Amino acid sequence: MKVEVFPLAQSGPDDLSGLINLIETGRLDPKTIVAILGKTEGNGCVNDFTRGFAVATLQAYLRPLIGDAATEQIVFVMSGGTEGVLSPHMTVFTRQSEGLTGPTQPGLALGVCHTRDFAVEEIGTLTMVQVVAEGVKGAIAAAGLACEDVHFVQIKCPLITASRQGRGAITQDSYKSMAYSRGASALGVALALGEIQPAELRAEDICANYDLYSTVASTSAGVELRNCEILVLGNAAESHSDCCIGHSVMAHALDAGAIHRAIASAQGAGGGDRIVNIFAKAEADPTGRVLGHRHTMLDDSDISHTRMARAVVGAVIAATVQNPMVYVSGGSEHQGPPGGGPIAVICKRG
Repeated sequence: MKVEVFPLAQSGPDDLSGLINLIETGRLDPKTIVAILGKTEGNGCVNDFTRGFAVATLQAYLRPLIGDAATEQIVFVMSGGTEGVLSPHMTVFTRQSEGLTGPTQPGLALGVCHTRDFAVEEIGTLTMVQVVAEGVKGAIAAAGLACEDVHFVQIKCPLITASRQGRGAITQDSYKSMAYSRGASALGVALALGEIQPAELRAEDICANYDLYSTVASTSAGVELRNCEILVLGNAAESHSDCCIGHSVMAHALDAGAIHRAIASAQGAGGGDRIVNIFAKAEADPTGRVLGHRHTMLDDSDISHTRMARAVVGAVIAATVQNPMVYVSGGSEHQGPPGGGPIAVICKRG
């Protein structure tokens, strides 16, 4: 497998100029695209339509090039919210499996999966956990990885809107449904990777028992889909990729040390000095304190705490690596310890 990663700056959610240039100059074959992660400049909440706008724009461009079926197989993960210094961009992942020659080396491998659509009453429940866990296992198998080789699992998951509420829904609050969906999806990752055991997990633990979490899960909820789209990233012993991935876990929003540990992890796996992109989760610490000091992110009725957390963590990462074009997603329920979150780094040789 040969995996390539292309971070592309965007002037807006519908700006495909960077992608079009790569394709028209022959540097990227659109038939090899398997996943596109984006940071769009909406509010990252329920009514952030920049996510769906970005996906629709990409699909409309790619369908004439690669066909409907191939376009539907691509994992599109758009994370809304570029607060603070975060710079809007997309990261395109390609995978080539045939016609490869030359020696192999340790390098990046990936697998993807699309789950079935979820009924409204399944979102945020144990059923969702189990379906996601099976999807993650399938993506790991498609990547040819073992669980210990996995460094990052990105999932786009659905939410509950007012028009889609049902009797058995876990909540009637659309915004809260984002947290339940993210949390259940993250627990599915933890279950698939053996980070938690089935006997440890009860329905009432979802978005309640934060001692249960994954160290590599990153989940993002949106109104633009009804299933889960899963991207698994890890390192294979025999790869044709020039990239490697590593990860760490931020213990809190200001944990710059975790950034350095994630970089060292990627470089230690065989990656070079060039950072391709950084992917992190952000959350306002539910205790209301950061490093022993009170914060007010959870008490502000004007601005969502997920937006504030993205701005803080985005600034910490950008300042550390001197690049604001990084992927930071808000809301880290069961994704790392409370107040923290997983962080992954892709580095490239040469």
